[in-house]
Amino acid sequence: ISEAVDQTRGWFYSLLAESTLLFNKAPYRNVIVLGHVQDENGQKMSKSKGNAVDPFDALEKYGADAIRWYFYINSAPWLPNRFHGKAVVEGQRKFMSTLWNTYAFFVLYANIDEFDPTKYNLDYDSLPVMDKWLLSKLNSVVKAVDENLASYKIPESARALQEFVDEMSNWYVRRSRERFWAKGMEQDKINAYMTLYTALVTISKAAAPMIPFMTEDMYQNLVRSVDPSAPESIHLCDFPQVKEEWINKELEDDMEALLKVVVLGRAARNTANIKNRQPIGTMFVKAEKEMDQFYTDIIADELNVKEVKFAKDVESFISYSFKPQLRTVGPKYGKLLNGIRTALTELNGTEAMKELKETGLLTLDIDGNKVELAEEDLLIETAQTEGYVTETDGDTSVVLDTNLTSELIEEGFVREIISKIQTMRKEAGFEVMDKIHVYAKDNQRIMDIMENHRDEIMSEVLAEEITLNETDGYVKEWSINKENVVLGVTRK
Repeated sequence: ISEAVDQTRGWFYSLLAESTLLFNKAPYRNVIVLGHVQDENGQKMSKSKGNAVDPFDALEKYGADAIRWYFYINSAPWLPNRFHGKAVVEGQRKFMSTLWNTYAFFVLYANIDEFDPTKYNLDYDSLPVMDKWLLSKLNSVVKAVDENLASYKIPESARALQEFVDEMSNWYVRRSRERFWAKGMEQDKINAYMTLYTALVTISKAAAPMIPFMTEDMYQNLVRSVDPSAPESIHLCDFPQVKEEWINKELEDDMEALLKVVVLGRAARNTANIKNRQPIGTMFVKAEKEMDQFYTDIIADELNVKEVKFAKDVESFISYSFKPQLRTVGPKYGKLLNGIRTALTELNGTEAMKELKETGLLTLDIDGNKVELAEEDLLIETAQTEGYVTETDGDTSVVLDTNLTSELIEEGFVREIISKIQTMRKEAGFEVMDKIHVYAKDNQRIMDIMENHRDEIMSEVLAEEITLNETDGYVKEWSINKENVVLGVTRK
């Protein structure tokens, strides 16, 4: 690869020399040539060192798009690049696989519903907030890619595309899956289809210069298969036009704040070692501004929390204790050190922390001497109030109430049972829309829960019947929250 780059660079230099000699002007307006391609350890590739990579072997193994994408996102192209397979595969996983999986999700359900995007229009004014958010992010990223490419900011363009695809897949699609699963073709389902279709086609066109082969495949299936009058190739299409009227920065900022709360909430769950399928009663949130019902409903659903409450502070859920930092306090208040140490142990930790944050200093009276301690003068230890877990990032904090009632625990069992049955559907090779018969035996507690929540379980797993105390079909033993049970599924 390194030798191929050197050869290409030589061609451009020769072309420049010939054009200048013959016509007294450059043969191109601008040209970007790759810097040296190095091996994994930063050594220049060469056959004599045995670290050279045959470009055709690499193309065969990883594919042209994956290699191109690696060079785009790794660093500015004119800088040296370390080339190795693990980095190529990682870039392929983060961006290309995520984009393809999102495209495959759309195709799967569009085929099931026989959805034809040419028969519908995207009515922006009728869209829900989640759809408007995705279209705002879409147009923001198209604008960013266009501006960055115009300024030869290649990695910035690639990272903008990658971040959008990640949010489209791991936030929009995940939050909208039930809309695609809905029966019939009501307006909300049409909105979801048309929004995701628009995003996939547009982002494919924006990414086409970088991953030309994959985007061509997507374009042929998404566009040409339903509209033969469309340009023959994605590479004959214009670069997407930015719809400025669809860009809503306030909406993007609000969703970013929501995502921050969700990330902290997940971290708090991990700290408390509580699975996401186990419902939690209450979560308290401290943020720069309170969110309206739409956003709090998403947070509650995403984190499986019954109620989200906003609080001005979360200090009451954390206890603080202080010790002097000897390295700084000693030289300043040497003979008062023992008195300072004693006074710090007697403080109300919550009030002291509040004073420190508001004034930047903790003021003490030690035997008539005024002592002022800044944060760097203190060793601050925190402890969670029993039954609560707190996570903080900047001005945003969340507190989870980890005290679980019997009702919450039972609901957690229901979620786990549904998850296990869904796993068995896949393992048994059932189709997405197949109706099933569910069986259970050998655990009375699990069977009682299944009986009490029969309708909910049947609705979630597309079951027409639940039979207890026997099994049939595909059978598997599970441990559900340390309760062993045997489940079975058959196709109706």
